[in-house]
Amino acid sequence: MVFVTKELIQKGWSSDKKYCVTDENGTRYLLRVSDISQHDAKQSEFNMMKQVASLGVPMCNPIEFGTCEEGVYSIQSWIDGEDAEQVISCYSDNDQYLFGLKAGRILRRIHSIPAPATQEDWELRFNRKMDYKIQKYGECPIKYENGQAFIDYINENRHLLKNRPQVYQHGDYHIGNMMIDRNGKLQIIDFNRNDYGDPWEEFNRIVWCAQKSPLFASGMVNGYFDDNVPIDFWRLLALYISSNTLSSVYWAIPFGQDEVNTMLNQAKEVLFWYDNMRNPVPTWYIQKE
Repeated sequence: MVFVTKELIQKGWSSDKKYCVTDENGTRYLLRVSDISQHDAKQSEFNMMKQVASLGVPMCNPIEFGTCEEGVYSIQSWIDGEDAEQVISCYSDNDQYLFGLKAGRILRRIHSIPAPATQEDWELRFNRKMDYKIQKYGECPIKYENGQAFIDYINENRHLLKNRPQVYQHGDYHIGNMMIDRNGKLQIIDFNRNDYGDPWEEFNRIVWCAQKSPLFASGMVNGYFDDNVPIDFWRLLALYISSNTLSSVYWAIPFGQDEVNTMLNQAKEVLFWYDNMRNPVPTWYIQKE
């Protein structure tokens, strides 16, 4: 492919360099460039995106993969639209909920791809992850007000990890990685953290959705479960959110005080939603009547 324009995109947390590029016909594409050391991981990500796209998931479609002077690149279709996170509040309550329903149904489709049989047992893997996070939080100079509630909840609910299935995961599924295109259709972006794991763990970033739009977050859960949400989902999700929240504060430190404050406020909000981790169903959840 020959491009006549190339514009850097200054957005997102990924180490990839992202560009909006245009060919001689005026067609725009997304160009992602990564370090050559990422070759195998990026090749796998590209192949998995092809598999996801084949399921009819609305997303940046993978078009071309290869190496260049700067490293390894992928070319994907361009989504002309707006960040869902920025514009969701401009929509009616009903539309916010409907976008959430759509996001939940799309996620269920993504989760139809099974994990390889060689995948390590989930209970072992996630317990190790939580132990590491508890240790790192203990060593962290910044603590949450009542952060112990997260640790207690984790330790009391580890048994829920037993015999959990594993599937392909988007890896960072929340409203910040979604767009609403010019036709008003929800699109999923940024598969660069893709992984395998418990399908319900994929909801661990729903806090970002709930902060932006409780209706969207509620729709996402109801859409995924066809309005029949099992109580075990809520118990496990509270475990995953406790684990995630614990690690957020020490993760944020290198990024500066603003990021630390974001995580401190988020932890406060999470503790409020869950009544200090005493109620597994968060207060933002709106059940379908």
